[in-house]
Amino acid sequence: MIRFENDYLEGCIPEILEKLVNTNYEQMPGYRLDDYCETASRKIKDSCNADYLDVHYLVGGTQANMTVLDAILRPHQGVVSTILGHINVHEVGAIEGRGHKVLALYNTDYINEDNIELAQQFDEESKLSPQTLKNYLEDYFKKDDWHTVQPGAVYISHPTERGALYTKDELIQLKAICDEYEMPLYLDGARLAYALASEENDIELEDLAKYCDIFYIGGTKCGALFGEAVCFSNKKYNKDFRNITKHNGAIIAKGRLLGLQFDVLFTDNTYIDKCRDAYIFAMRIKRAFENKNIDFIANSFTNQQFPILSKEQQSYIKSCGINFNYEAKIDDDFDAVRFCTDWATKKEDIEYLENVISKL
Repeated sequence: MIRFENDYLEGCIPEILEKLVNTNYEQMPGYRLDDYCETASRKIKDSCNADYLDVHYLVGGTQANMTVLDAILRPHQGVVSTILGHINVHEVGAIEGRGHKVLALYNTDYINEDNIELAQQFDEESKLSPQTLKNYLEDYFKKDDWHTVQPGAVYISHPTERGALYTKDELIQLKAICDEYEMPLYLDGARLAYALASEENDIELEDLAKYCDIFYIGGTKCGALFGEAVCFSNKKYNKDFRNITKHNGAIIAKGRLLGLQFDVLFTDNTYIDKCRDAYIFAMRIKRAFENKNIDFIANSFTNQQFPILSKEQQSYIKSCGINFNYEAKIDDDFDAVRFCTDWATKKEDIEYLENVISKL
């Protein structure tokens, strides 16, 4: 079976595994107070050209999102997200479980008819439009409605759940709106390496440090065994974050296991370089479907591709020993599905998939 269901099917890049073995008997302080965490944090700060970053290592994406939002939101506040935001559709109410509502928006509900094409484009790409955010916040605070959940933070991801990329200009606009309403902009970077490796991307690590109040660098889906590096750019929001992390069960005693992995990932541009083939292979999958005149539910330039396939086409691909994920129902005969590449995807598997697609 050749599997394209997600980007965390394998263990980790060989360099991490080798270093874990070679350092296995070293004795280190616990709870991220070890030399590897310190070295990794230094390398991340250098890569972001931001010496002021406060870096924390958490075990996974859900723990990162839950803990960050729990730390920065007051009890009466919720977090603004797109309807397809990961915190809204894939974390089984983890944010709500900490007492904070996810305020999920459709762009089409907050952009007027003059901009309806723009709204539809953003919804298709699962991005939060700056105009949507501005209109929503203006409307909420104009009414001064203290009976409803107050927006207290804005959540985005790069890339999005449908593989879309924010532009640097969009990031700057979102940050300006957040600053106007004195709320933090938080960016989920679970698949960040695949965005940074994309030729369509114009956002760099330095931009995240400059235009996000908090962001995290994903490791679990980008070559690490597990772990995410949460980075605070704005010291206004990191008060007692270590205590809150411990309280939420998002910290491990053997913190050096996290620091060591990010130390390797941020040596010699490994983080991006190891994920570049995933982008190249995803574009090959995209072209293979396009050559068969197959449409997509979203126009992705990252490692996730979402073709619209008939039930018959899906059955044929699976009969060839290839697995993928269901994404959304289109009608009784067609579904959007997802093919996901990662740092370990093999060239020969892509060639085989291309051959299978050519026979659809």
